[in-house]
Amino acid sequence: MSVTAALLSVHDLVKTYRLPREHLFAAAPEVRALEGLSFSLQAGRSLGVVGESGSGKSTLARLVMALEQPTSGHIVFDGEDLHTLEAAALRRARAGLQMIFQDPYGSLDPRRTVGQTVAEPLALLRQASPAEQRERAAEVLDAVGLRAGDASKYPHEFSGGQRQRIAIARALITGPKLIVADEPVSALDVSVQAQVLNLMQDLQDRIGVTYLFISHDLAVVDLVCDEVIVLWQGRIVEQGHPDRLFSAPEHPYTRRLLAAVPAMKPRMR
Repeated sequence: MSVTAALLSVHDLVKTYRLPREHLFAAAPEVRALEGLSFSLQAGRSLGVVGESGSGKSTLARLVMALEQPTSGHIVFDGEDLHTLEAAALRRARAGLQMIFQDPYGSLDPRRTVGQTVAEPLALLRQASPAEQRERAAEVLDAVGLRAGDASKYPHEFSGGQRQRIAIARALITGPKLIVADEPVSALDVSVQAQVLNLMQDLQDRIGVTYLFISHDLAVVDLVCDEVIVLWQGRIVEQGHPDRLFSAPEHPYTRRLLAAVPAMKPRMR
């Protein structure tokens, strides 16, 4: 029986940051944001990454997106080690790798129309003519429940939930295999959160996109993810299926996270 290669594999990932010197002749202190992370993610699945602020979640997101270089370790996406690629090859790889940010308004340029914003990844990757970019933007706006006519509007004309749909459309326009979603619903009202999460699940069912879903909200991760890893001080302290992880946590830190959640509703998936 053959085993399908993972879409994303992280091997012994370490990230160290140098802090400012305390005085002129002192050595610059270091802090390790990530300490030896290893995990894999199969195509079409959703992996949740949970932990408190400072646990290393956003650092992991930036490294997977190749926005920063790791201190050591490897990130292999679709068979390629991202951090060994030349600039042109990395640009091509990024067509299959997109990101949804936490703040749907802050991640959208208020001076650009929705159509320009959504089509921007295609323009940067030089994958299509202006006419093709407009056509593709209309298609992905429709896919996230907006209208093609919304392309001529500006971000301030939309609600928070609609702006996050615009951000999702921008992430979808290159036809990515993996989307890194960094706290994608934490800035939204609870009712709007449900709409956006349902949209993300529907898109996964329809087109098979893979999610690396980063969140501090265990209830959200329990709803949408097939597997969860728990980060504490830059280390993975527990990993498994949400049903097992949240009903019988083994690590004290996971138990503390669960104790801070008012109530965990049963999974709906």
